[in-house]
Amino acid sequence: MKIGFIVNPIAGMGGRVGLKGTNGVLKKAIALGAKPVAPARAIEFLRKLKASELAIEIITCPSVMGANGAKAASFPAKILSMPLRSETTAEDTKVAVKHMIASKADLIVFVGGDGTARDIHDAMQTEDGIPALGVPSGVKMYSGIFAINPSEAVEVVRAFAEKTAQMTDFEIMDTDESAIRRDHFSIRLHGFLKGPFVSMGVSGSKQLSPETLDEHENQLAIARFIVEEMDPKGTYILGPGTTVRCVGDLLGVEKTLLGVDIYRNKSIVKDVNEKKTIEEIRDFQNTWIIVSPIGRQGILLGRGNQQISPKIIRKVGKERIIVAATTRKLRNIDGNVLRVDTGDPEVDKMLGGYIRVVTDYREWRLTQVK
Repeated sequence: MKIGFIVNPIAGMGGRVGLKGTNGVLKKAIALGAKPVAPARAIEFLRKLKASELAIEIITCPSVMGANGAKAASFPAKILSMPLRSETTAEDTKVAVKHMIASKADLIVFVGGDGTARDIHDAMQTEDGIPALGVPSGVKMYSGIFAINPSEAVEVVRAFAEKTAQMTDFEIMDTDESAIRRDHFSIRLHGFLKGPFVSMGVSGSKQLSPETLDEHENQLAIARFIVEEMDPKGTYILGPGTTVRCVGDLLGVEKTLLGVDIYRNKSIVKDVNEKKTIEEIRDFQNTWIIVSPIGRQGILLGRGNQQISPKIIRKVGKERIIVAATTRKLRNIDGNVLRVDTGDPEVDKMLGGYIRVVTDYREWRLTQVK
């Protein structure tokens, strides 16, 4: 089986520095101390793919778009003859897709986020499209074509090779990152990409919280319970989302919808990144994290809240993570399990097992975390 392998080397760099994406702000992300995320994800995927002993030929791009990762993983690969600029662009991804289709690849695996998925979708509009699968490395990843993590991506490839994966059309979402940075949620359907689906292996598209009275009342009930239990002398890292914003409303502070904020002493520090969080918090032993999982996907940490980095999670500890989800959201999560993909396997392992999820006023449910 031939796999076309594409790496977007800048995908996800805006996450930990709080830019909610990387498109158009790469230089700013670097100035804030952002480090590449995608290359390590690519190497992890290729090493595990090699260990799977599947009979696979890799066709990839030169340098940072694939060849470097293949070399680091000691995975033999055919390198496409295509020029690359010093800074890769969407056009490079589109050119690579066309080369891979011409090379008769059976599947395209890409490491990136929603923007990369969109570029691959666009490149296939004038070609005889082939299936695609995403290895998550972006900030948000609202599109449904991504595996849960690099390890699960290998299992999806295995199922595809063994013809046990179901082929489906995944939603590819188009997010307006400039609007999201202004704390305005802006997302629309861009199109569909064909790809292999394996239950619990592919994340599916994000499900938005319904704007219904019942849902809002449930969110408020959760928020009341959390606020009542809060330590007046404690520090709270507030993740993104409408449920956590209700906590801010009851505390009487203006919390961002899509950012990560710090609450302490009846005041709030808005839209913090990893560095700012570490600078602001003096006592991590008296600090809590409040987060809500992504609708349907069930991802708790590692999507859209990368500012809450593995380093911060280690400092706070699993026992002081407060998870909030309405009854409806928790019921609709695929597989009824929460997932983490922080980029640090040891932290992911630490978070595994079971965690309490607040689902209503003075109600909680033990839920498995994988």
